[in-house]
Amino acid sequence: MSTACLLGYTTVPNMEKAKEIADILVAEKMAACVNIIGGVESVYYWQDQLHHDSEVCLFIKTTQQCWDKVVSRICELHPYECPAILALPLQGGYAPYLKWIQGQL
Repeated sequence: MSTACLLGYTTVPNMEKAKEIADILVAEKMAACVNIIGGVESVYYWQDQLHHDSEVCLFIKTTQQCWDKVVSRICELHPYECPAILALPLQGGYAPYLKWIQGQL
């Protein structure tokens, strides 16, 4: 299993849901840290209609080893039918911080 670090991403409809998901991911040792960024405006098509929605963004610091659990847990908690859940592999970073992420999980 890989301990390579990932940056996960998802959006939710409000701060309450963002904090709930962040708290659970960190408490259950699936994420070392989750950044919550409010005030995101998303523009997209869904069911043949153009939408403009205010959302809250989560950046999830985790590892490849934990990723499948992160996705499953977010899907359990997420109110959207098809949430955006993405993983970006980290090609670099401050080595002590990356080691800290791995040590938390």
